[in-house]
Amino acid sequence: MKIYLGLGSNIGDRKANISEAISLMDRALGSHHEAVSQIIETAPEGFVSDNDFLNCVVRYDTPMVEESTDEDCERLLGQCKSVERMLGRPAEVAMYDKNGARVYSDRTIDIDILFYGNATICEPELIVPHPRIAHRDFVMIPLMEVADKALLSSFPEIFESK
Repeated sequence: MKIYLGLGSNIGDRKANISEAISLMDRALGSHHEAVSQIIETAPEGFVSDNDFLNCVVRYDTPMVEESTDEDCERLLGQCKSVERMLGRPAEVAMYDKNGARVYSDRTIDIDILFYGNATICEPELIVPHPRIAHRDFVMIPLMEVADKALLSSFPEIFESK
């Protein structure tokens, strides 16, 4: 099964943070990544600080069965959060501005599950694919480098204009 993860870092040695996160995710998944996009630098969106991000997308081809469950994806989310904590990211407390918009804080690493096979998951703690993915250049630019044809055809609503 193909899994796509988005990685970003905007504090510390950003490139080293991403490299270490990929290595730790390889171990957590028991599988070496299949592809990594170029790392791009982007301005933060909705953050308290103006520290630029380094972002990339990593593709895995895991030995997991194609008929995975939401629980399998939630287990992957737990692995992502564990790697984030190992690299110094504290548990985040959601903050909102006076207009109700979410305000984000700096992070050594952020790992998002972009796609989990062909699954569409809508749980309180996990939405895959993310509803705003197509509007986030910091995700779409590196994603287009590593997206395979099966992903493009499985989610035409996301990729039709790219």
